[in-house]
Amino acid sequence: MDAIQTAQYARALYGAHGDKAEAEAAEKARSCAAANRTAEAEQWQAVREAIRQLRGPNQG
Repeated sequence: MDAIQTAQYARALYGAHGDKAEAEAAEKARSCAAANRTAEAEQWQAVREAIRQLRGPNQG
């Protein structure tokens, strides 16, 4: 997943789940890491970071 796809996915997830989107992405990253799906876990972590940027400062 490239940077543009990551940003698009983050916007879609944030639009659908609001403030819970970051937590959902974090949970998916943990789940993938626990299942040794490292590349997928890294992608979810990137989505989480993109969501954090969308939320802006002081939003947790």
